[in-house]
Amino acid sequence: MERLVRLATVLHHAGTVGAATSDLVRAAGFEGTRDPTSALAREFRHLRQLGWQIENVGGAGEDGRYRMTTVDNRLRVKLTPGQQAALLRAVVLADRADLAARLGLSGDATPPEVTVSTGATNHELATVVSAVRHHSRLRFRYHGRDRVVHPDSVRTQNGTWYLGGREDGSDVVKRFVVSRMSEVAADAPGTAERLATVRRTGLHPMSWEVDEPVLVTLRAPADFAPDVRRWLNAPEEQTEQNGVVTMTYRVTHRAALRVRLYELGPRVEVVGPRDVRQELMDELALMAGE
Repeated sequence: MERLVRLATVLHHAGTVGAATSDLVRAAGFEGTRDPTSALAREFRHLRQLGWQIENVGGAGEDGRYRMTTVDNRLRVKLTPGQQAALLRAVVLADRADLAARLGLSGDATPPEVTVSTGATNHELATVVSAVRHHSRLRFRYHGRDRVVHPDSVRTQNGTWYLGGREDGSDVVKRFVVSRMSEVAADAPGTAERLATVRRTGLHPMSWEVDEPVLVTLRAPADFAPDVRRWLNAPEEQTEQNGVVTMTYRVTHRAALRVRLYELGPRVEVVGPRDVRQELMDELALMAGE
């Protein structure tokens, strides 16, 4: 540990110019050893594991010159690898080069799914991210139809990127899968309209404001109730009697509800209202060819 402290001190005082290999070998006490440069490299690995960013800005071997960048290594120590990746992803998307340097974000450490915002070739995602950042109106084709959207947010979940925004003339915030968008183009910065009270919905389709709200009552055996909550999220109300759980959901996306009910199958029963039950029966009959 004492050796690491001496090396860190020399590197710190050397600043951006860096310290020569010979000076670092001397500071570490490796003079006269069989392979001082390899021993020095081993100590550098220890320093990097502690959160310091050290790079060779000179030649190889004895001609090397090493520079240490002071970063906030508390994050390296306190955050899990997954948390660090999420933080770096946010930094890159926010286009904060100052924070990237402070966190020690190097080019090869940039999360691959967001390299688009640092110059990669994914045109659609790059355009969407830029439009959200600069409040630009977006134009694209989606599900065979031309769309004009005022973007509100861009988020990722399980490797899939989603654009949140309102179609021109609508106050409903919808979610669009970026990979399904084509002919993506952004208007000039500042052309997107923003409401003072935009309701930010989650990525779960059951939270999307597509249809008029309706309260739907479902019933399931207590053993299957966790399955229902997993597919539909937490209900507005829930009661249990004689091993049967009754759940009430505020539904604003009926198609999403039906898809999830099909996945649940006989584990759940739709109690009401009647029109929701009828929609379900009509769609099942259509799929069965009746």
